[in-house]
Amino acid sequence: MKFGTLYSYWGTKWQCDYLKTLKRVSDIGFDILEMGAPHLLEMSDYELSELRRAAKDMDMVLTANIGPAKDKDLASPDPDIRKAGVNYLIDILKAMEKVGSKSLVGAMYSYWPCQFEITDKEAAWERSIEGMKEVAEAAESLGIECCQEVLNRYETYIITDCREGLEYCRRVGSENVNLLLDTFHMNIEEDNIPEAIRLAGRKLGHLHVGESNRKLPGMGSLPWRDIGRALRDIGYEKGVVMEPFLLQGGEVARDCKVWRDLSGNADEKMLDRYIKESLTFLKHEFTF
Repeated sequence: MKFGTLYSYWGTKWQCDYLKTLKRVSDIGFDILEMGAPHLLEMSDYELSELRRAAKDMDMVLTANIGPAKDKDLASPDPDIRKAGVNYLIDILKAMEKVGSKSLVGAMYSYWPCQFEITDKEAAWERSIEGMKEVAEAAESLGIECCQEVLNRYETYIITDCREGLEYCRRVGSENVNLLLDTFHMNIEEDNIPEAIRLAGRKLGHLHVGESNRKLPGMGSLPWRDIGRALRDIGYEKGVVMEPFLLQGGEVARDCKVWRDLSGNADEKMLDRYIKESLTFLKHEFTF
């Protein structure tokens, strides 16, 4: 298993200095930096190549996280929006290839956060799967894995548990389309988190980890040792990426519904300590 974190842990906006954050994450001891996929489209070819070089020099893996906007919804009833969504995801895949990233993860099957104006699930699935098949062809040609994130009922109506995620992937029918499970969402939707991981088996392409209130692993009460045992049972050797949201205020807190400070009024040095301790804890629980 390779361990990583989402780029936004230290900030309140969906942005960062990636070269600086890459070094910071590497110095803490992580293997992976998970980027915001839309940011790749804002970078020049030179910037992408510099980031690729830096990641190689530090022996770091770059993954890309996506929650498309509503105007790029693969499940939309509007064919123009669906086409825009397909083209958008393919453009991101092409930018990922330039930066050397081989894993696109998130709720790319629709948009995020969902506003629940339409909840015709069967029709949404048909439209989304049709578009994802096109995206999958591009992903296959570039050797990139697309991991569909299973979200909780308050953030989507389309894929809310592991069984639905597996069925969606089966219907897309591509070896490059797999699942992203997230312990925060699983804590809400799955009867048993370790058993859901075992059910996913080889189709588990990526794992997000965080406590039931989105704190860092080890700050709460999820069964981390049992989760680690389940991962070993399926021979999981891919990314384990923290997605912590502790800071109040700003667009990150607004989108992730952080309405109080969860950090204990921590400064950046303390945030570094928290996440380093969490990494040590998680490695111990997953590899005992």
